Amino acid sequence: MDYGKYRYEQHKREKEQQKKQQTVVIKEVHLSCRIDKHDFDTMASRAIKFLNEGNKVRVTLRFKGREMAHQDLGKEVMMKFAEVCSEVSTLDKKPTLEGRQLMMFLMPVKGSAKKPEKAPKAEETAPEAAE
Repeated sequence: MDYGKYRYEQHKREKEQQKKQQTVVIKEVHLSCRIDKHDFDTMASRAIKFLNEGNKVRVTLRFKGREMAHQDLGKEVMMKFAEVCSEVSTLDKKPTLEGRQLMMFLMPVKGSAKKPEKAPKAEETAPEAAE
């Protein structure tokens, strides 16, 4: 067997495997302890959009100054956020404190991820004027 042909076939197999591979993208949403209702809803809708696209979401809550004394408020906000997103996600990693940040990961529920629809080609949508 020719070595060049062997390398070509091997390269072809690797390319095929890369096409089948699915990349995991992690999107991030930032919250705060004293977040207002509208901001909370905006961040939740953003996270739901990311989850519907099939991406994981990292939710971070940064404690500033004396907020570290009230970590329970931060955990309440995080659990409320997870509850709002529960229709399209599952809790991958519970809220954990890392330094001054409280972090959790949300994972999309299988079957809820919508594949991005491709726009129809111009030839398919345009009425036939040649008739």
